[in-house]
Amino acid sequence: MAKCIAIVEDDPDQRANYADAITKKGYEVHAYGSREEALSGFDTRLPDLAILDIILGEEVDGGFQLCRDLLTRAPSLPVIFLTERINEIDKISGLRLGAWDYLPKPISLDYLAERISSLLRIHEARSEQSEQDSPTAKKIGELTLDQDALLTSWRGNRIDLSGTEFRMLAKLVRVPGHAVSYETLMNATMQSLVTNNTINTHMRNIRKKFEKVDKDFGCIKSEYGFGYRWSE
Repeated sequence: MAKCIAIVEDDPDQRANYADAITKKGYEVHAYGSREEALSGFDTRLPDLAILDIILGEEVDGGFQLCRDLLTRAPSLPVIFLTERINEIDKISGLRLGAWDYLPKPISLDYLAERISSLLRIHEARSEQSEQDSPTAKKIGELTLDQDALLTSWRGNRIDLSGTEFRMLAKLVRVPGHAVSYETLMNATMQSLVTNNTINTHMRNIRKKFEKVDKDFGCIKSEYGFGYRWSE
């Protein structure tokens, strides 16, 4: 059964272009022009992945609101923001909401299709695989990382990190106790236009996810002006 991709974009030409390109890759596409249309469609069926613009008609933050609604219904759903709003504040807001990726317009349709495929592979692997039966799982104290499925668990509790968050965490714990610089963490994100504030936001998100399963979690230490350190 084809995976269902939701596109929420108020520009009809862009919406049609995205839908056509993604459909040609073998996905089922549901395209919406407003937050209200999307919510109505999600009542019928939730997508396997959602692509959201931020500005939807008169709603300048409509995509942010829609992301909150979606992740309330399906907390592990992959969400991509695809937008012309590429300033740091907006990017940080999107990451804090739980988006898996934040892509700037204009974008290559082939690249967009590849990002969709990559995130769906990660999501599917997480759904099918657990760290107990994974031959690629690596343990660092109470932490378990599976590089293939990008799965993380802490003291036996699964933690759903985005691909970017996982790569940053893997870089952080490569040598426990050693400080890792902002520059190294920026490289781990595999994204452009990354600043120290962006890294700080990612780290806050990672901490919060660990704290949901362990209120006393405190292994991620800030090294003021330099970066971060993993210390159990």
